[in-house]
Amino acid sequence: MSASEDGSSLSDIDAQGLQKLGYKPALPRSRGLFHVLFMTLAIMSVPYGLSTLFVSSLTLGGPVVMIWCWIIVSVLSQFNALSLAEICSVYPTSAGAYYWCYRLASPKSRLVLSWINGWLFTVGIWTVSLAVAFATAQLLIAGVAIFHPEWVVTPWQTYLVFVAVTVFTSIFVLYLNKFLPALDIISACWTLLGIIVILVGFSVKAAAGRRPISFALGHFDPSPSGWTPGWAFVMGLAPPAYVFSSIGMITSMAEEVRHPAVQVPQAMVYSIPIGSISGLLFLLPVVFTLPDIQSLLAVPGGQPTGVMFTLIMGSQAGGFGMSFIIISIGFFCTISVCCAASRGTWSFARDKGIPFHHIFSRISGDASDPSSVPFNAHLLSTGIQLLLGLLYLGSSAAFNAFSGVAVICLGASYAMPIAILLVGKEGRKKMRGAPFSLGRWGWYINVVALAWILLEIVLFSMPVAIPVDRVTMNYASVVFVGFAAISAGWYFINGRYHYAGPPTPSDIPITHTLDVSDKM
Repeated sequence: MSASEDGSSLSDIDAQGLQKLGYKPALPRSRGLFHVLFMTLAIMSVPYGLSTLFVSSLTLGGPVVMIWCWIIVSVLSQFNALSLAEICSVYPTSAGAYYWCYRLASPKSRLVLSWINGWLFTVGIWTVSLAVAFATAQLLIAGVAIFHPEWVVTPWQTYLVFVAVTVFTSIFVLYLNKFLPALDIISACWTLLGIIVILVGFSVKAAAGRRPISFALGHFDPSPSGWTPGWAFVMGLAPPAYVFSSIGMITSMAEEVRHPAVQVPQAMVYSIPIGSISGLLFLLPVVFTLPDIQSLLAVPGGQPTGVMFTLIMGSQAGGFGMSFIIISIGFFCTISVCCAASRGTWSFARDKGIPFHHIFSRISGDASDPSSVPFNAHLLSTGIQLLLGLLYLGSSAAFNAFSGVAVICLGASYAMPIAILLVGKEGRKKMRGAPFSLGRWGWYINVVALAWILLEIVLFSMPVAIPVDRVTMNYASVVFVGFAAISAGWYFINGRYHYAGPPTPSDIPITHTLDVSDKM
């Protein structure tokens, strides 16, 4: 059999598998294992994600929080990845978690659970896209401020930079889709090279001084947070949890991946140890060359990364060079996150879960066209981000809640199908024969994953520091309730009449089992 015939045969198998789940192929399958793995890593963008939240880690304790909380969260996130990977291998569709809830729950509850989950996930991908794009804009401003420290940035200037980042990202997502798999590879190479450059550069220069190992791995001062030492350390799990919070978004790309029942789960599971190691390689040179913490916490605007890098490198040029690495990774992350968000939005519209679904479920092309994209769905996702971004002009405190809302919504959407596996009538029986099976370890892995997600939701509802005021208050729970009210209202206005849930074809026996229990 020729390579072209083999590829055509695999494409037919993927199409048949999707049809068995109730959907017709609509997007080109242009991604293999490495593409989807590198896109998952781009969504994480570990150095970028950690950099955006340095101020929280420094407030909650410093080096101990930065290093040890990263290790703890890396381990706990592996349980999440394994749990989601197993379910995804049974139902490899871009519909993701809300489809899983519908197929796993009882007939009496599956419709409402699917609706709730769909809205949780949709709000989550919209708000995480907003948070990533806005953080990229803030890092870009911090990089420019290295050369212009006298520049006092106004909220509207920050918003305009955010708009520019969003437009730049949209050009790639809408018009350069066929090049995005290659861009994922470039992103992975750039991130690896960037980590090496930062590791060597910080270790060699250390212009702010070198810290002993007792400080780098043992210094813990939670006093800036106001929390007790024990709870401050627990709160310190939140910044690294934010980095890993979007791993489930890669399921939105399942219908563009070849052999998704195997390759998407593998990408999710492999991304955690790779991300964990890359995070340590990035954090260790930082804590061993860390400038004065109080000076960093006093940086205007609450984004000390540019100042930190400048102090460590000993020059503005050096600081900007290191910042440029992180900013570039931020752009790669923004493109990947917004791409996945457009697919998630399109999928929920396809199942009539959002207003004007007939418009936002359209594809600009067919499954054979590598340039086909859910054009309208991306415009909706981007439009929501731009509108929510306007809140920054009125209250930066309220706006900052969106990163917390993203983690809460995404975490809750992941928790629901896992919880159904644990407490549902059929329990884990529907995972028997899964292409990526957790075997006898499945129940225990699911319990740990669910417990960790519930703790994440609590952490992201809490303020980083106390006592709180109008500015430092965490409004994530308030914003979350607001979105929940909108979802509930739309259900009673429209959803209960038009939303019938995802398609429900007959279950098909699953073959080609890969049982990971033998490796654990």
